[in-house]
Amino acid sequence: MDTQTEATTPEPTEPPHTGEPLVVLDGVNKWFGPLHVLQDINLTVHTGEVVVVIGPSGSGKSTLCRAINRLEPIDSGTITVDGSVLPEEGKALARLRSEVGMVFQSFNLFAHKTILENVTLGPVKVRREKSDLVRERAMGLLERVGVANQAEKYPAQLSGGQQQRVAIARALAMQPKVMLFDEPTSALDPEMINEVLDVMTSLAREGMTMIVVTHEMGFARRAANRVVFMADGQIVEQATPDEFFTNPQSERARDFLSKILTH
Repeated sequence: MDTQTEATTPEPTEPPHTGEPLVVLDGVNKWFGPLHVLQDINLTVHTGEVVVVIGPSGSGKSTLCRAINRLEPIDSGTITVDGSVLPEEGKALARLRSEVGMVFQSFNLFAHKTILENVTLGPVKVRREKSDLVRERAMGLLERVGVANQAEKYPAQLSGGQQQRVAIARALAMQPKVMLFDEPTSALDPEMINEVLDVMTSLAREGMTMIVVTHEMGFARRAANRVVFMADGQIVEQATPDEFFTNPQSERARDFLSKILTH
């Protein structure tokens, strides 16, 4: 007889935390046609916390990440960012989105604009900030991610790792309350991955609230406060990196780790 052991296990508990709740998902469900990709997701991310979401392909990780700023609409439940429920559309959604930075697998830079123009565009056009102040902040951010000397070049003149670091600077230029990373290194050549992860690790150390979907287990061990393991659209387990990697509680997590940590 086929017994569903995961369904009978108690809901995974969060490790202790100190900050205020910043992003709260409550009973979130999402379908793609008949496919139930997010199943009653409950997740709270606190200010200054780094949450790394891992799991097999098709587990709902990227959909979860994209739902937090409504790039993917949800079918039921609520998502709250800094006390405000995510609006469905309009100016209120645009305003809330501007407080949630997003870095994608592909860099999504404007090819016809310089690196500096890519970073300054959002604050000037969306936030109506003064261009000279934004330019100064943008140069500081490009310095921070190690590409200030590329400011006047165009994206095609940069390596993939450099472009992804520019994408991080562009998201930071909006001074977001939380940063979302959707597999930010998966499109990069292996030698470029660490330069992006190093920037993300330094952000984590500086206290940026981050939700990171990634296959990079070293980053999860090094930078996360909490690892959230997803499978089949559900949060199966969550724990500190040390607890998760040394003593996973579920069969699904043990199976997943045995496959990826042997490579």
